[in-house]
Amino acid sequence: MKVNTVFLNHAFIAETQASLLVTDLSIQRGYGIFDFFKTINGKPVFLDDHIARFYNSAKKMHLQISQTPAELKDIIAELMQRNNLPDSGIKMTLTGGYAADAYTLPAAQNLIITQTALTLPKGLQAEGTTLVTYPYQRQFSEMKTLDYAMAIWLQPFIKEKNANDVLYQYNGFVRETPRANFFIVTTEGEVVTAKDNILAGVIRKNILNLEDTGFQLTEREFSVEELYNASEAFMTSTTKNILPVLKVDGKEIGDGKVGKITTQLSALLLKKIG
Repeated sequence: MKVNTVFLNHAFIAETQASLLVTDLSIQRGYGIFDFFKTINGKPVFLDDHIARFYNSAKKMHLQISQTPAELKDIIAELMQRNNLPDSGIKMTLTGGYAADAYTLPAAQNLIITQTALTLPKGLQAEGTTLVTYPYQRQFSEMKTLDYAMAIWLQPFIKEKNANDVLYQYNGFVRETPRANFFIVTTEGEVVTAKDNILAGVIRKNILNLEDTGFQLTEREFSVEELYNASEAFMTSTTKNILPVLKVDGKEIGDGKVGKITTQLSALLLKKIG
C-alpha cells in the first residue's frame, strides 16, 4: 500500500511517521485553522484564493505561519511531485502549537500539509441533496477553524430527520452548512447568498465573480421562510462544486427538481475550473 508524503513544519516525511505532541492546543482545546483545496489533473484549483484565506484565518486567530505565501506554494508543488496524485485534496492545517499549560497561545505553531486522492464529481449531481435547518451561529464565522463540534454532534439529528446535512439558521436567517455555502434562487430569478456571519467560501467567491451570467447575484440576508418559497436552492464547496438542494425541512424547493439557473451556473463554474 502506498504511503503518502506529508509536510510537517520544515520537513517532508511519510504520513505514518507524522505526529504531534499531546500538548498541542489543537488537541487540548481544539484551537487551530485549516484550508482545503483540490487538484485536477495535477493542477491546483483556485490556489491563490485558498492561500489568501489561510493567511487571513491565521491572522484573525492570532496564529503565525513561518513561511511566506510563495514559500508555501513551493512546498505544495514539491508535495504534489512527491505524491504524484493528479486528482487530490490538499489540506493545510495550522495548529495552536505546544502550550505547557494547555491554554496559553505559544509563539510558534505547527504547520501540517497533507494530500490524499480525491474522486470529484464530473458534472452537476442531478440527484441533489436534502437538508434540515438548525438554529446555530458558528463562532469565528469568518475563519476556517478546526471546530466542527456542532456539525458532528448533530449527526444523529440529521439522520433522524432523514436529511443528508444540516443548514444553520440564526434568528430566522439562513447562514450556511457546516462545510458549504448556501444559495437560493428567488421566483424573480435573483441568486442570493448570505452576506455576513459566514465563511466566505472560495467556490462561492468565484460564482459571485462570474461575468456576463445574465443573472442578478446578490449577497444579503434572507429568511428561512424566503428559502421555503424559493424556486431553486444549491450549496457550494471545493468538493461539491455546485450541489442542488431539492428539499429543506421536508419541504420541496420549487418543483423539487434541479433548476435551470442552478444548471447554468454549474456549467459556468465548471468551465472556469477547467
